[in-house]
Formats: sequence, C-alpha cells, structure tokens
Amino acid sequence: MIDFTNITKRYGTQTVLQDASFRVNPGEHAGLVGPNGAGKSTIAGIIAGDITPDQGDVILPNDTQIGLLRQQIPDHHQAMRLLVFAESGATNLLSIEENILKTEQALTEATGPERAALLEQLGALQTEFEHAGGYERRHRTEAALDGLGFTPEDFQRPMHTFSGGWQMRASLARTLIADPGILLLDEPSNYLDLPAVEWLQRFLRTYQGTLLLISHDRYLLNNLTTITIEVANAKTERYTGNYDRYVSDRAARVETREAAQKNLARKREKAEQFVNRFRYKATKATQVKSKEKMIARMETVEVPLAVRSRGTIRIPPPPRAGQEIVRLENVAFSYDNSRRVLQGVDLRIDRGDKIALVGHNGLGKTTLLRLLAGMLTPVEGRRVLGHNVVLGYQSQEFTDTMNPVHSVLETVKQAAPTDMREQTLRGLLGGFGFSGDAIEKRVSVLSGGEKVRLAFARLLVNPPNFLLLDEPTTHLDITARETLEAALQQYEGTLCLVSHDVTFVERVAESIIAMQPPGIHRFPGTYAEYRDRIANEQTHAPTKENTTTKNAPQNRKELRKQRATARQAHQKEMRHLRRQLAQTEKQIATFEEEQEKILAELSSDEQPTNFEDTNRRLQLIQTELAAYNQRWEAAATAIEELEAEREST
Repeated sequence: MIDFTNITKRYGTQTVLQDASFRVNPGEHAGLVGPNGAGKSTIAGIIAGDITPDQGDVILPNDTQIGLLRQQIPDHHQAMRLLVFAESGATNLLSIEENILKTEQALTEATGPERAALLEQLGALQTEFEHAGGYERRHRTEAALDGLGFTPEDFQRPMHTFSGGWQMRASLARTLIADPGILLLDEPSNYLDLPAVEWLQRFLRTYQGTLLLISHDRYLLNNLTTITIEVANAKTERYTGNYDRYVSDRAARVETREAAQKNLARKREKAEQFVNRFRYKATKATQVKSKEKMIARMETVEVPLAVRSRGTIRIPPPPRAGQEIVRLENVAFSYDNSRRVLQGVDLRIDRGDKIALVGHNGLGKTTLLRLLAGMLTPVEGRRVLGHNVVLGYQSQEFTDTMNPVHSVLETVKQAAPTDMREQTLRGLLGGFGFSGDAIEKRVSVLSGGEKVRLAFARLLVNPPNFLLLDEPTTHLDITARETLEAALQQYEGTLCLVSHDVTFVERVAESIIAMQPPGIHRFPGTYAEYRDRIANEQTHAPTKENTTTKNAPQNRKELRKQRATARQAHQKEMRHLRRQLAQTEKQIATFEEEQEKILAELSSDEQPTNFEDTNRRLQLIQTELAAYNQRWEAAATAIEELEAEREST
C-alpha cells in the first residue's frame, strides 16, 4: 500500500504539489497522468525516498522492496557486463547467494555439531534461494533482455559500450527482474520500439505487486492500469479505471460537481438574502440565526480545474503532386561498406498513403526514412522522386533545431516565403494554438507540446505534400499527442512515420512497412490489423509436412488426400513431442538422482574432498532441473493442445 498524505513540494517560488493526497492499495496497478511539469516524477521520487517533501507523509509497508526505473546508470556500473548488470537488480537473491558462499566457506573448517548446524543452515538458504526464483533468474533475465530487443551477442558486452537509449532498456530489464513489491516506472516506453512496448505490456500484465506507472503511452495505461491518479494544478485526484475510463469519468465528474456547485451557490444566495432582509426584525431572529448556522455549515464543492488545453494544429492544403510520390528500386545501403543495413528494397509510395515503419531499433527504420527523404544515397539501386513532390522531413531532434532566443513569430518568419505578409503568418500561428501575445514568447520558455506545434508551423509554412516524421511524439504529453494525431488524420498529403506510440500509430497509419532485415515487407491496413495478422500467422504457421496447396480442394479425393496429409503431420508432431517429453523425463531423473547423492554426501559425517566444488555442482544441477522442468511443462502442454485439436476435428 502507498499512502501519499497532504504532500506539499516547492522548487523555489514554484509550488509543484499542494496538500496532494492519494492511496494505492496492495496489488493495484495505478496510472499517474497529467501535463508535463505537473509533478508526476516528483511524486515517484518522494515515494522512492529520493526527494524530501516540504510537508506531509508517505506511508509504505515495512520491508517492501521498491523498484524505481532510474534515468541514468551510475558510473560504477558502466564496466559491468549486460547480463550481470540486469541480474544484479535482484538484491534479495544476491544477499542469499552471499550467505550461501559464507556458509560454504565456514563448512570447509567446521567439524562435529557446528558442521551439522551449518549444513542445516545451508540447506535452508538453498531452499530460500529456490523459492525466491534464484535458479530461474538467468532464464528470466535473458528472456527480458530478448523481449526488450537485445541479442545473445549483447549479453557479455560492458554497459559503457551501449548508447544511452539501450542503457535505459538494460536499466528497465534490471528493474523488472528484481520483482519488487512496489514498482515505480517513469516513462518506461520512451526509449523502446513498438515490439518492445508490446513485450513490456505483456510482462507487466502478470506482475503481482503494486505498480505506479507514469506514462504518456495510452496503450500501456489502458492495458495495465486499474486506477488513474490525475496530477494537475498542484493537486491529485483518484479515478477508478484505466485511462479511457478516466477521460470519460473526469468529464462526468466535472459536470456533476459544476451542477452541485451552482445548486449550492443558489442555496447560499437565498439564505444570505433572507439573513440580510430580516437581520434586524425581532420576530425573525430565530430563523435568521438558523440560516446563519446553515451558511456556516455549507461545504464548498471542488470542481477539477481544467487541464492544459490541447491547442490546435491545422495543416494547410499542400500543393498537388503526381500519383507516384517516390520509388525505391533494388536499393541497398551500408554505413561502413561492409554490413548492409538494407538490401534489395523495392518500394513505391503513392499520393495519399499514410505509412508507419515498424520493427526493433537498429533494423533500419530511420535509415529507410532518410533514404526516402533523399538525405542518404543508396550504395546500390536508385531512388526516383515523383512529379511536383515537396518534401518535409522532421528528425527525432527537430524541436532542438530552433533558436531558443527567437520568438515564435521570428522562428516561423525565417522559414516563410519572403513575400508572405505578417498578417498571414499570424493567422497560420493562430491555427497552431499561438494567438495574441503568445507569438512573442521566446522558444526557450515554451513547453514540449508548444515546441512541437511551433516546429510544425515552421515546417508547414511552406506546406509539403510528402511528410516524413521520425518519432514525433517523443517527450510529448497525451494532450499534445492527441493534437498531432488529429492534425495528421486530416492531412491531405502523403505521410511516412516512425513512432513507438502504439495508439498514435494505430490512429494515424493506414498501412504498415515491417522491417525484415535486410529487406522490408509491406502490409495493407492499420497497425491493429497488422498485429492480428502476424499473431494469426504465428499461431497457424504450417510445418513443412502440413503445407497444403494454395488452391482449395476441387473434389472429395483431393480433400481426403489433404486430410490424410494433415493427420500424418499431426501424428509426426505428436511423436516428436512425446520423444522430447521422454528424453526430458530421463534427464530430469538423472539430475534428481545425482542431486540426492550430493545431498547425502554433504549431510554425511565425512567431509567431501572439495566441498565448494561439490556445492557448486549441486547449484548447477538445481538450475538445470528448473530449466528441464520448464521444457517438460512446455512439451506436455503442447501434447495436450494437439490432442484437444485432434478431438475437435
């Protein structure tokens, strides 16, 4: 349980939190939402003990491990190998291992009753280690690193050899593997790609502890959280349900409280009018006093204050281009003239297409985007640009390319045609949410969402008809993402984008290009349809023996032949699984037999020749037993599924 009670926190003259209170019950998954700068990260820091509030209290369960995703990796961890770094987050297991080692060392010199006591202690420690998942830790760590996009070749690389984004992925894996009682995740998807975001969602759905998720990713919030805590205007307010439920409930709550507030104001006004009218009339003294008491007892109704406005982005109609926007013919690209990032890419993009590039980081999404934009030149093949195509390319750092000392108006004016009048520029900026004195604000004081709107205004003052966007939602809050979504949905030109925001991609893209190195594969339809198709293909992927002809059967003879082929494939798969199950059972029996012998040897009065080696062998056997038991369960489950499938056909 997390009790956050009457917390106030100020930074200089700015009050970030004022008497903020909420509770997260044991096992609840809570989403912490609100505009950038509202104080969400401050709340996480206070709960973790990294930040001290000016007043108020945080009550947490005793002896509960708190896992906090850190935004930076300490210098003393930079030399650690990736796999070791990720495993080191499970401090409880490290403590048990240390005690096991100390006990082993003590046993080498102990005799008699002392040795018997140490053996009993060692057995208890090993049992505790097993129950805490110690023998499965390596498997779970490798699975987490794999799910977040690392390859087995990466596991032994020192941390300092990874970029900042990949270090954050490693830090996320380390936090998750620790399996703490309370898990605090602050924007965990910022450095992830779409496959990793989806893996994280699947992983966290099985997390049994208390989760506090700070995120602008609506996909994670909607799929993982059961309550939502809004942080805005220095206050917090709790809502039941995920993000979508919160949005609807907040609107209803505002409407209900506004009505109650108006009703209360009318009652107060009538009571005050009565008091003022009859205050000095002796026959009404009792009633006046009663009305005054009623007014004093009236409680105020707090209406949730408005959260920062979404603003607007209205993209002017771009000039008309030809039907073919760009074409890549047998394109290959390499940065070092040895490893091909892309090879044999054939792609045509037509007018009006809205495409998202998806795949793990490092597979060439940004490279393909830059090839399409003409910023990179293929080492093989060619790029053909269509008739009257006007390009607009935004990199991941596009908001950082604006001069911080320039005003909003100056920033756009520099990119505008020389003959464009200032009145026209003001009208354009009004369409992007900058009106009145806002156009005189300096870039340096703009919020993240305002900078994005300004960057698009600068880009679209000469509206392109082919827009290429690389991670445009990074560091945007939800309202800014929704603003950009709405604008791109109405955009009349051609769009190609890369984003790690699942909801953003689902709502904007109308077709998908999946990176399948060294090439690509194009899918018609939305990202949701693409995911469904991939999941269906993986579920029903035919084996070589189960592959049937492309055409439907034309007669009963052909149908019987196909059914016979399917039965043979089914039987062959069943024989394979049963052989695998038998081999696994045999290996488990061998390991269990050896384990019993070692345990008997360790518990006997005669000390083993090399106690440490014997005990390490025991730990290795226990690790292998855990792995083989998992294989047995997987094979047994597969057999059950095949048998059920056979019975249903």
